[in-house]
Amino acid sequence: MPHDQPTPASRADAHTDDQGAPNGRREHLLKISELARESGVSTATIKHYLREGLLPEPVKTSRNMAYYPREFVDRIKLIKQLQEERFLPLRLIKTMLEEDPERARALVELEDRILERALEGERERTPRAELERRYGVPGEVLDRLAELGVLSPDGDGYSPLDVQIVEAIGRFRAGGYDERLGFTVYDTLRYKRLLEELAREEIAVLMERLAGRMATERAVALIEAGVDPLHDLIAALHRKLLLQELRRMRGQQD
Repeated sequence: MPHDQPTPASRADAHTDDQGAPNGRREHLLKISELARESGVSTATIKHYLREGLLPEPVKTSRNMAYYPREFVDRIKLIKQLQEERFLPLRLIKTMLEEDPERARALVELEDRILERALEGERERTPRAELERRYGVPGEVLDRLAELGVLSPDGDGYSPLDVQIVEAIGRFRAGGYDERLGFTVYDTLRYKRLLEELAREEIAVLMERLAGRMATERAVALIEAGVDPLHDLIAALHRKLLLQELRRMRGQQD
């Protein structure tokens, strides 16, 4: 008696399980609904990432059925983190993932650890009344500095870095740098704007040179070891440049 020839459908079934996934791989593959649940995004977001080329093509078992490798979960979480926490455009994220996805992960991990270590020393708070009493800085000056973004008080008071800023301003005022001579809180904006640009460049250089090239803890330790020398370098260079400018002005007058 002749054997029945397998139909195309039965041949496809031979390579898939009862849910349509390739045989022997179901434990490593996810439906789009499962992928969305495990990665914490919507199915619409996953489809958008696919259209933008941020995710490789899924494993298709039919025209309307596709399965996604479990590795997509970590990749989607990384994309979401870069987009929502680092505010990076999807175009740049795609480039980063194409060039070196492991380095992109190392970059995020290093940034997180640096911020975590930096915030450890910033949790203490000094009440406003104590700050005014200790450094003799009027409340309206503190308010204006907060409006300018120089200080960032919260409901509990001022962070240690804010206290250092107020202390420096108090010393300026005690030395005669006050409103009577035209010195106001708005003078701080000159330094804030210049230092914002410097800070952006410094972070970019550190991330470029350290992320993914050494263990995260080693990179964090290296950055911390450079904090005090950097402060000394900036202070000394600033004083040197002030002296050079004074000499230049005197030369113009001679």
